[in-house]
Amino acid sequence: MNKSLSDKLLQVKQELQELDSLAIAYSGGVDSSLLAALAYEFMPKESVELIIADSPSIPRSELKEAQALASEKNWRLTVLYTHEIDKAEYQANSGNRCYYCKSELFSEMSQYAHENNIKTMAYGAILDDLSDHRPGAQAAEEYSVIAPLQILSKEEIRELSKERNLPTASRASFACLASRLPQGEKVTIQKLSQIEMAEEILKKYKFHQYRARHHGELIRIEVEEEALDRFFDKEFRQQILSQLKKVGYRHITLDLAGYRTGSTH
Repeated sequence: MNKSLSDKLLQVKQELQELDSLAIAYSGGVDSSLLAALAYEFMPKESVELIIADSPSIPRSELKEAQALASEKNWRLTVLYTHEIDKAEYQANSGNRCYYCKSELFSEMSQYAHENNIKTMAYGAILDDLSDHRPGAQAAEEYSVIAPLQILSKEEIRELSKERNLPTASRASFACLASRLPQGEKVTIQKLSQIEMAEEILKKYKFHQYRARHHGELIRIEVEEEALDRFFDKEFRQQILSQLKKVGYRHITLDLAGYRTGSTH
C-alpha cells in the first residue's frame, strides 16, 4: 500500500473511531461492503449494524449474495422493506429518480436508527461519485448520512477490499434495475421483473459486466467488450436468443460498443 492510500485509510479509521454507533446502508456491492468491513475493523462490533433495502428494484440474487456475505463475515444485518416503487416521482423516472429511492431508504433507516438508539448513518459514496450526477447525494445530505469513503477512488476501494479478502474486490459495478430503463419511461414492477429475468440469463452465462437495457419489446444487451466475440458462435447465440424471448422480448440486440455506464439515457 502506498503512503497516499495509507494516509487515506488512517483518515477513514479516525472518522469511524469517533462514532458512538453506526448504521450502514449496505447493498453487498464493492463500496458498501468495504465500508462494512472497515467499520467492523475499527469500531466495536456491537456498535455497527448494516441495513439493506429490499424492493423490486433489487434482483433476488443480489439480495441473497449480500446476505450471504454478511453472514460469512458475521456482520449484523437488518432488512428494511422500502416502497419507492409506489411513489409517482420515482415511477416518472426523471433525471432525479435516484433521489426518491435514496430518500425512501434514508427515511426508513432514520426511523430504524432512532428506534434503536443508533447515532449515525453512513453510505458507500466514493470519490468517483463526485464527478457524476448523483441525486442520491442530496438525500444523504438531507438525512445527515455521512460518506467516510468519499476520499477513496474505485481503484483504491478495490485494493483495500483485496487486502481484506472481500469477494467484492473484483466484482463488477452494479446499479438498480430501474437504471436499465430510458429516462422518462415509467418504472413498473413488471418491467423490473422482466429486466431481472433477462440479466439472470446473462449472469448464468458468466458475463462479468452486463446490462439488459429495456426498450419496450426490444432488449439491448451490453457486455464487456472482450466478451462480444462470444456472440459470433451460432449455437451460443441461438441458446441465449431462445431464453431471452421466453422472458417476453420480441427483438433482441447486441450493443457493439460494449458495456458503458448510463447508456440508457
